[in-house]
Amino acid sequence: MNQADSAPPASAADSRLMSVDALRGFDMLWIVGAGSIVNALERMGANPVTAALANQLKHVEWEGFRFYDLIFPLFLFIVGISLVFSLDKELERGGLAWVLGRVFRRGILLFAVGVFYYGGVSKPWPEVQLGGVLHRIAACYVGAALIYTFVRSPGGLVIVCALLLIGFWALVTFVPIPDLKLSRAVVEEVARKIGSDAPADIAASVGNRVRGSYEEGRNLVNYLDFLYLPGKKAQGYYINEGLLSTLPAIALPLFGVLTGLLFKNGRVESRGKIAWLVAAGLVGLLLGLIWCPSFPLIKRIWSSSFILVAGGCSSLLMALFYWLVDVRGWRRWCQPFVWIGCNALTIYLASAIVGFQSLAARFTGGDVERFLDARVAQGFGGLLTACTGLLLVILFARFLYRRQIFLRL
Repeated sequence: MNQADSAPPASAADSRLMSVDALRGFDMLWIVGAGSIVNALERMGANPVTAALANQLKHVEWEGFRFYDLIFPLFLFIVGISLVFSLDKELERGGLAWVLGRVFRRGILLFAVGVFYYGGVSKPWPEVQLGGVLHRIAACYVGAALIYTFVRSPGGLVIVCALLLIGFWALVTFVPIPDLKLSRAVVEEVARKIGSDAPADIAASVGNRVRGSYEEGRNLVNYLDFLYLPGKKAQGYYINEGLLSTLPAIALPLFGVLTGLLFKNGRVESRGKIAWLVAAGLVGLLLGLIWCPSFPLIKRIWSSSFILVAGGCSSLLMALFYWLVDVRGWRRWCQPFVWIGCNALTIYLASAIVGFQSLAARFTGGDVERFLDARVAQGFGGLLTACTGLLLVILFARFLYRRQIFLRL
């Protein structure tokens, strides 16, 4: 991913649309502060509305779908849209070999940033984390960019997406694995019995096989992470952004690539583009919901049904933002989103390194928060801190935007 692609558009003809930056900023805002405001409102006084909103800002434990489960897939979808505009320019300017070099360089740099984000090499091996959100973005960016470089037609891209989703389903459904529940108690018990804690030895000691299991810790996706993913694993023996689940995840930026090609198609009018986005979104939702009884909606293994539902929702949101921002021309309301969207990676890293909410507490925490809780309403101090943290994010993004500072990879 290249944050230079997020720079303010010079013209509609040769840059992305403002709605793309606005949607990216809207997406990032929920990661770095907006969610804490909803949670603070619920702590002030739970009611059906605040409880429902707060529930939508929590990931499902395993099966299901909530708004918060859309945040990361939506970002990958937008990566694909930006990829079309940037890669087309680079192909014209430098040719195939030059483009491939830039794609791999960006992917490696973003992967390295991901390692740094999760602590770098501050801990001894194997406590270094080699998988996570930024690692998944890097892998999906490289995968989608390579596919788009060699498969230029929309029909061909649709076929690739279908192959990725159906192929992943076939692997998870039909490939047998050792019937081993990847929980600490079970794995440690097996390791004790065989006298080895090596994943390969533990797996080899299990005689029974199972296939078509989508249970947490007992499926092909988690099992391959247990065997082959090096370094620290966030979920103990596997991670949510593991090895095999990268395959279906690549379909999300490819959905974005198809959207980018639609935006670049001068033969389709604005209303036609909105119609295509809405139709694609509804088809994705329908296909995902039809598939989910046999292949459940599971974000943590990026099931194919989940990819379709998330892609459908992303397309519908893109249609809404495109209609509001670029067709209707209503742009003032979304300026904070644009500021954040133009520096999404910078904001994401800063939120982890600086901690905008903890920084806000330096101004509104402690006795100030206790005073407000006692004199205004219980929980009001926490709400003020959450709002202050979000304001700091917006002001920081505005500072970078106004000075034309954009992180480049």
